[in-house]
Amino acid sequence: MIIPNRTVVAVADGQTLRLFRNKGHEPRIELVAMPDPDLEIGNQGSGTRHRSSTANPDKARLHEDNFAAAAASYLNRQALSGDIEQLIVIADPRTLGEMRRHFHDALVAKLVGDVPKNLTDHDVRAIETALERA
Repeated sequence: MIIPNRTVVAVADGQTLRLFRNKGHEPRIELVAMPDPDLEIGNQGSGTRHRSSTANPDKARLHEDNFAAAAASYLNRQALSGDIEQLIVIADPRTLGEMRRHFHDALVAKLVGDVPKNLTDHDVRAIETALERA
């Protein structure tokens, strides 16, 4: 994948959001870590749950969904304020799907691509390699 200079790369799962900015010039990728975002995680669930299933998720799944929504909200704010000009999202498939549900149209317009992989525990070089192969 060709990544333009200054593109923000968001790497997420249901508990972590890491942000990087590409300082490399096409076709070279050189990710530099950005400060950790301050997420506003709310409770988007609908009351007490008694058992776990897709229609009735457990607390851990609700927390992950709330985190994904908070991550999307943060990225939306950054896109609307102009702090993100171009964006690539890397997240496990479930988190990526939940985040997409919350993306603002302004963010979608700035989305260069996404990679459905969990790379939050990987080092920067592994993330760069995954982007090069995408």
